[in-house]
Amino acid sequence: MDHLWAPWRLAYVAHPKAAPRPEACFLCDGLAASDDRAHLVAQRTPLAVVVLNRFPYNNGHLLVAPQRHVARLDQLTDAEQLDLQATLARLVGVFDDLMRPDGYNVGLNLGKAAGAGLPGHLHWHLVPRWDGDTNFMPVVADTKVIVQSLDALYDHLVARLVPGASV
Repeated sequence: MDHLWAPWRLAYVAHPKAAPRPEACFLCDGLAASDDRAHLVAQRTPLAVVVLNRFPYNNGHLLVAPQRHVARLDQLTDAEQLDLQATLARLVGVFDDLMRPDGYNVGLNLGKAAGAGLPGHLHWHLVPRWDGDTNFMPVVADTKVIVQSLDALYDHLVARLVPGASV
């Protein structure tokens, strides 16, 4: 029998969720903090932020969000829209070189009813995909295999996104 290790998932599945503060926003908390690595902040642009998803659907799953706490597309300025889309495009290029995926899922959930886990702070999901990355594990074992640790992904990504960064 093979064993699949994903120890970072334990925090997600084993502990009951605390009632969130009404104003709680992990993206804003990460932006306000000085330790980008602890908050998985991989890049800050003038108007956007790139954050590794702590509970990824697939290797390389990132969130791209405006730095400003807004919940709706019509609340974004033209400059924010441009920076967000340019950041997404740049990340696709970085992943093309770094991870060589066969495709991507790029998604935005608007509102809790649409699946937004953080409905108050708009964010896009960028999920690299590979031919054959969906296998029997999610169907039979209700388990998704992630083959790279968040620490390793963070180091590789920040080295590409932040010139002169020491990771």
